[in-house]
Amino acid sequence: MGRGCKPPFGDTVRLAREHPDLKEFVKPVARELEDAYSAGKRIMLEGTQGTSLSLHHGQYPYVTSRETTASGCLADAGIGPSRVRRVIMVTRTYPIRVGGTSGPMELPIETKVVADRSGLPLNQIEKTEVGTISGTKRRMAEFDWEQLRRSAALNGTTDIALTFADYITAENQNARRFDQLSFETKEFITEVERVANAPVSLIATRFHRFSVIDRRTWR
Repeated sequence: MGRGCKPPFGDTVRLAREHPDLKEFVKPVARELEDAYSAGKRIMLEGTQGTSLSLHHGQYPYVTSRETTASGCLADAGIGPSRVRRVIMVTRTYPIRVGGTSGPMELPIETKVVADRSGLPLNQIEKTEVGTISGTKRRMAEFDWEQLRRSAALNGTTDIALTFADYITAENQNARRFDQLSFETKEFITEVERVANAPVSLIATRFHRFSVIDRRTWR
């Protein structure tokens, strides 16, 4: 979208390079990466969008315009694959897609089903499950075990960050340690680890930045 264009959902787009506080950060990162390598610093690269939206490995035409797997993100950033230490795959307890004709989902369900199962207020879930930018209501589906297996294989996953554990049961919102999670949740995590062949190292128990159970054996 060009400068000055108005998106259909709101205000005029403003690019990062046009903001005085961000301008200095919008530049090639090759030199910064090399300096970090030389200094022995750690680098975290955050990918965008899900594996199933991959241009090469997704369900065409319901894909995005780039490669979204870990290898694609590394290539875009200019980071060599031999520098990778961990690949953390973020996985939701209920997969989502944006509302409308945004692609197929296995076993779609209504938001109310999640609310009834978990004991969470329906309005709380509906408030959360909207597009970050567009505000469009998301579609939800049952957990897709085949999607998990395939995504873990494509990304070379070493660890899994499981989000929305409270969608399994609202009781998990109060959990601060793994042993405080519900029996059903621990059984689910065991099966996720078996199918993905990777440990669930981080567990988000509610939609809050300070709500993560850290089970990592590495730092």
